[in-house]
Amino acid sequence: METRRWSLKENEDSIAVREWSARRCGGKASQKSTVKTWLDELKDAVFDAEDILDEIDTEALRSKLDAEYQTTASKVRKSISTSLHPFAKKIEPKIKEVLERLEYLVKQKDVIGLKEGVGEKSSERLPTTSLFDESSIFGRIDDKEAIIKSLLSDEESVGGLCVISIVGMGGLGKTTLAQLVYDDKRVKEHFDLKAWVCVSNKFDVSKITKTILEKVGSSTSGDDRKDLDCLQVALKENIMGKKYLIVLDDVWNENSVDWEA
Repeated sequence: METRRWSLKENEDSIAVREWSARRCGGKASQKSTVKTWLDELKDAVFDAEDILDEIDTEALRSKLDAEYQTTASKVRKSISTSLHPFAKKIEPKIKEVLERLEYLVKQKDVIGLKEGVGEKSSERLPTTSLFDESSIFGRIDDKEAIIKSLLSDEESVGGLCVISIVGMGGLGKTTLAQLVYDDKRVKEHFDLKAWVCVSNKFDVSKITKTILEKVGSSTSGDDRKDLDCLQVALKENIMGKKYLIVLDDVWNENSVDWEA
């Protein structure tokens, strides 16, 4: 993990000055700048916390592998005690620093006036699509190849169905990664049918099913298609015996019961 020098005093002064400027100017632009700075610092802190967890996982695995090569219990105990102690000394300051940053950011949330569930009604996000500008994308090749390998491999499927989840906090590039996979030539040639559906905040099973039906070339104009059972029967008939790829993007619903509907 890259070590960054972080000063609590400097960050307190930085956000305090921005907040004072925003109030004096009375403009939303200055306030938005302050909030953006806070969000950027929060993302950095979360990323560093994830890096620390990765370090701990890696060290735990290394210690386990080292222990497996020891032939006696005393050697195992010696290996664990000599390997973990230096690591604990190394990782403890990093954990303390990240915790201080997170505690500070929680306090600054009130300073800049952020409140949970309170404020102006946010404008609705534009739905995502499968189209993107590949020239502006860098990296993610390894992640893309890993997903494509799973999609094209019959060994990854359970009962003929392969489900791959791309999860993470907002802004990490989950949609971009899905777009890269969806538009890949190998994927296009492998699947008979493809459908991209932007789910967004409201998880409407009937609407999602209807959209998939339209994407795979079936009309949903009839009155009988308003019923979920009719929609699912029609969808089953359209994809039966075919290889299909369905991307559900921007999913916020965590209720697994809805996913299985």
